Amino acid sequence: MISLLNDIIHSKKSLGRIVLVTGDFNILHPGHIRLLRFAKECGDTLVVAVNSDDILQNAQYNNQEDRSDVISSLSFVDYCFVNALPSAELIEKLQPKAVVKGREYEGKFNAEKLALDKLGGKLIFSSGYTFQKSSSVFQHEGNQPLLNATKVSSYIKRHKITRDAVTQVIENFSQLNVLVIGDTIIDEYMQCNAVGMSQEDPTIVVTPDEKKLFLGGAGITSAHAKSLGAKNVSFYTVLGDDEAGEYAQEKISEYQLNANTFQDDTRPTTQKRRYRVGNKTLLRVNDFRDHDIGVDIQEAILTKLVAEIDNIDLVIFSDFNYGVLPQSLVDAIVELCNDKKVMIAADSQTSSQVGDISRFRNVDLITPTEREVRVALNNTRDGLIILTEKLHQKMQCHNIIVTLADEGALLHVTDSGKIRSWTNDKIPALAANVVDPAGAGDCMLASTAMALASGGDLWLSSLIGSVAAACQVSKVGNQPLSFQELQQAFDQLL
Repeated sequence: MISLLNDIIHSKKSLGRIVLVTGDFNILHPGHIRLLRFAKECGDTLVVAVNSDDILQNAQYNNQEDRSDVISSLSFVDYCFVNALPSAELIEKLQPKAVVKGREYEGKFNAEKLALDKLGGKLIFSSGYTFQKSSSVFQHEGNQPLLNATKVSSYIKRHKITRDAVTQVIENFSQLNVLVIGDTIIDEYMQCNAVGMSQEDPTIVVTPDEKKLFLGGAGITSAHAKSLGAKNVSFYTVLGDDEAGEYAQEKISEYQLNANTFQDDTRPTTQKRRYRVGNKTLLRVNDFRDHDIGVDIQEAILTKLVAEIDNIDLVIFSDFNYGVLPQSLVDAIVELCNDKKVMIAADSQTSSQVGDISRFRNVDLITPTEREVRVALNNTRDGLIILTEKLHQKMQCHNIIVTLADEGALLHVTDSGKIRSWTNDKIPALAANVVDPAGAGDCMLASTAMALASGGDLWLSSLIGSVAAACQVSKVGNQPLSFQELQQAFDQLL
């Protein structure tokens, strides 16, 4: 540490504006990447000081060499060393033009400011860019198998995950009675051939080639649960009186789900049409109504669910915000499940429509995207860790997986017996070849929730969910993932 710091000091004149970042960096996650990228843009040379083991004195942390090696491997970090000096002393020696800290430190006492004021330097608070991709870190390579096993090897080692442990959990799926409730969506894929550009206006011209229909939304979440081996799956949903509703009933029967379907004449069955050329979707057309289902239907759903709840191990809310899950119905079901000690998982989509994952309070697992977390908290400023903990405090959900597309997922576990005690980790996106990202979230929700209900902790369950999602995005359309497919994927991984 001393020798590298001295080298930097001796080379200061050629390094331009030095920006300093300090931290533990126990598990490198996308929030760190964003912060460090931002810091690099604030000057010419980025120096990162990783807190030494002597400072941390935490046996659960990775050792200082491992933590500094990971940071050193980032292309935009110019210098990285292990630091045991107090921040003010380090600043005095290094004399940076700026120190960058996460926005969660803004408004608090920061010892760095006094040292920087003496030198004419700046203390900058930022958590990086909200929706920035870290593709240079989590990039995909060509000609790979279904899963990129090298990406997750350190995660598996860190949490001591074995094939026997995975096998035991997924085999326990066969003991589960699962109940899924939410919006049914019929996904229509129109595969097209590209003809060219219109000569009259700048429009892409395609000709239809092949049309396929898939059961989506909460329907495919239910189908995943059954295909992955659940003993029984009860599916609660609302359909329209139309051809799409009839198709949904056919698929529900084909997938061997216990149908609890309710008809609402005021709303058609939700449909989404995708026009694709090759592996790219050019346009999606949504046909839906999003008003709440009537009180009479809500009461009928709750009455039937109350009669069944004693035989249920896991309830999954698959909410697409098209009116099937009004707040009053959600609250009644959550209260019932908590009273009966039935595990609850929930997902509430915010993409083309606006949802609020935080309305599912007191559940056991949620799997929102980063955007869904920020919308729920009306927060575009905080870093991922602080943001996720704020969501926990609002919802009292102790297992949170924030999905980050090709950045993988951030995992957040809170110790229910302690105040402000949490653990984080990240798991990378594992798919080697993404063909169709639609349905990845449904698959991850079902498989992760089932793994938790089958005795896995969040670390093992998230690995199972991530592998399942990687399998799902490797094929076109929402098709149930089978137990055999999941097994074969783990044969490749472990």
